[in-house]
Amino acid sequence: MSRDFDELLAILDLRLKDDDVYIGSHPSKNPVRTFGGQMMAQAFVAAARSLNHPTPPAALSAHFIAGGDPAKDLEFHVVRLRDERRFANRRVDVMQDGELLTTAMVSFLSGGRSLEHGIAPPELPGPLAVPPVDDLLRGYEDVVPHFVNALRPIDWRYTNDPTWVMRSKGEKLTYNRVWMKALGEMPDDPIMHTAALVYSSDTTVLDSIITTHGLSWGYDRIFAVTTNHSVWFHRPVRFDEWLLYSTTSPVAADSRGLGTGHYFDQSGQPVATVVQEGIVKYFPARG
Repeated sequence: MSRDFDELLAILDLRLKDDDVYIGSHPSKNPVRTFGGQMMAQAFVAAARSLNHPTPPAALSAHFIAGGDPAKDLEFHVVRLRDERRFANRRVDVMQDGELLTTAMVSFLSGGRSLEHGIAPPELPGPLAVPPVDDLLRGYEDVVPHFVNALRPIDWRYTNDPTWVMRSKGEKLTYNRVWMKALGEMPDDPIMHTAALVYSSDTTVLDSIITTHGLSWGYDRIFAVTTNHSVWFHRPVRFDEWLLYSTTSPVAADSRGLGTGHYFDQSGQPVATVVQEGIVKYFPARG
C-alpha cells in the first residue's frame, strides 16, 4: 500500500506546461474512467499553485461533464478570476484531447477569527479499534473486485459494516462513518494535505444512498456517476492524522441521489463539509 500512497503524491505533483496550464498524470491502477476525486484533487493543486499570496482554501465546487481516459494525461487550465491579499478565486478547466471534462471553482480566504460553532461528531470507536478495509474485503474479492484492485493510498477504517458486508447480512444503514489517514508520510505542504482530503472525499459519500435501501455495489445492479461535488474547508487539515468522514443521504429522487458528509479531526472539530450529487439508477433483478 505504500507504493499506492507514493503514486498518489506523484499524481498530485503537477507539471507546469505553460502560464497557468498544468499537466497531471494517472496512477497505475484506475477505473474505466478517471476517478473524480483525482481530477478534483489535481484541480485544487493547480488552483493553489497559481496563487500570488499563500491563502487558506475556503471552498471547491466541481461539475463533471465528461469522463477521462486514464491512458492519457490531463491538462489543468487555470483562470485567475480575482486576486486580493486575503481573498482569491480560480476556475480550473480539466481538459483532455481538447475536450472539457470537469470545471472546478476554487476560492481561498484568510478570514481571521470571529464566531465559531460546529456540530458534534457521532460517538464511535477510535480508528485503531476497528479493522482496516483490507480485512473487510477478504472473502469478497469476487463481489467487489473493483474495490479490491483499486488504488488504496489511504488507510480506510469503517466503524460500520461497508456496503458489501451489510448486504450479505440482509441489513440496511442510513449512514456510513469511516476513519481516514494517509498510508505514508505526507510532505510538509498544506496544499498536499488538503488535496489528499479532496481526493478522499469522493469515496464512501454516495454509499448511504444505496445502504438506506439495503443495497450494495457488486451484489446489485446499480449504475452511479457523480455529477457535481463541493467541499467547504473550515479549518486547516492534517491528512497524516486520523480524520472521521461521517456521511449520510438526505434525499434521492428522479434517479439522482445526494450524499452529504462532515470531516472531523480527533478532537471532534469539524474541518470540512462535503455535498455530492450523483445519478444513481437501480435495476432490480427480474424473477
